[in-house]
Amino acid sequence: MSDARFTLLGVGLVFASFLILGIFGSPFFRSTVETQEFGDCYQYFEDRAPIPIDCEVRMQDKALFFGLVVALIGSGILALIKGVRGRWDQDVKPQDMLGPGGERLSKPPDDESDEKK
Repeated sequence: MSDARFTLLGVGLVFASFLILGIFGSPFFRSTVETQEFGDCYQYFEDRAPIPIDCEVRMQDKALFFGLVVALIGSGILALIKGVRGRWDQDVKPQDMLGPGGERLSKPPDDESDEKK
């Protein structure tokens, strides 16, 4: 893959992970408040009354969810780093190099007769 693709993939993964956290994370925040403040956890439904559930199971679900989000963010950051580091500096041909150590700065660009000697 090219470097631009890794950069775009990294931005997309980080954006998607924050989007997933924002959309699907609210029930886990609610269960944290229920556990810390009341000690009782409930699973809520739209069409029937809430049922009590084990708070430890709910906290394990929360840990798995946040582990998934952190893994997505981490993979996005790694892709961004790989995209930013890139390979374009290593792919420059020696005859195209400019700057310190390059021979093109000391010679005029039109004078190719010195190279043939």
